[in-house]
Amino acid sequence: MTGAICLPSHERMWYPLVQLRPAGACVSDIFREIDEELRRDNLLKLWSRYGRYVVAVAAVALIIAGGVVAWQAHQLSERRAQSARYAGALALARAGKTADAATVFASIAREGGGYSILASFEDAALLAMAGDHKGAVAVYDSIAVASGVDPTFRDLALVLSVMQSTPEADPQATISRLAPLTAPGNPWRPTAAELTAAAKLKLGEAKAALALYKSLADDLTAPRSLRARAAEMAAALAP
Repeated sequence: MTGAICLPSHERMWYPLVQLRPAGACVSDIFREIDEELRRDNLLKLWSRYGRYVVAVAAVALIIAGGVVAWQAHQLSERRAQSARYAGALALARAGKTADAATVFASIAREGGGYSILASFEDAALLAMAGDHKGAVAVYDSIAVASGVDPTFRDLALVLSVMQSTPEADPQATISRLAPLTAPGNPWRPTAAELTAAAKLKLGEAKAALALYKSLADDLTAPRSLRARAAEMAAALAP
């Protein structure tokens, strides 16, 4: 005869419920751990093989970055020093010490840098004021052909060179030099056109000069003083 044995409640043993995971999940965890171990081993192998190169590259990068920062600081210091010398040269020129000012301007122009072009223009202007027109033309021409100079400054230097050499220059050569500057849109077109008209007048081409002067007199984009001069010349040349 079979029967069930019932124990008193105080003698019964209770076990917490355990949630069983699927067998597939356990296998997946095992493979994940193996994969992570393999990655860790590969990284360690790579580091042992190439780590010194990584450190070397990082060191070189730091050295280069430090050099760039040092060079930028040096350039800033040079620009500040050049700025102070340029301002000093302007003060000398205003005080009438043009020879001393020209010396400083010429020195800055030879050095290059942010103030070199401005110094070249100032140097040429002082040479012209002193009556050395050939010297001024030489400085302006050097600016006009400098490849690293903004085209606007190169064109201005060309205009100023023509203005300094006009009395002795061949008028046909003057017209040829100024031709690119007379194109629409060039900021120095009105001045170049006025100088071209004067050169044509010197060649005896009065009608061509008159046409240019009339055009300039009606050009609202030209400076007022230039338009006034052009109107006077057009009136004088009118038949």
